[in-house]
Amino acid sequence: MEEQNEQKEIETFMQKLERQRDELLLQIHLAKAEAKEEWESAEKKWDHLKAKTPAVAKEGGESLKDLGAAVKLVGEELMRSYERIKKTIEK
Repeated sequence: MEEQNEQKEIETFMQKLERQRDELLLQIHLAKAEAKEEWESAEKKWDHLKAKTPAVAKEGGESLKDLGAAVKLVGEELMRSYERIKKTIEK
């Protein structure tokens, strides 16, 4: 009887462990997908920012201020995206 109880406890423990493992595996997979989507979006913003930067150097006056503000805005969005990616990866 004692042996049966011990065997049942081991089986129950293994089932719980397997369930937790499966849940973690799914969460890791979802986090990777989320980070990848965020990265792809950030890369588009990065390409846009890189394309605007040479124009900023060539412009003057109000145009320079407007372009500089646009570059800064996109850059700040990128920083937030990078932080979200980092947090997703660290989960």
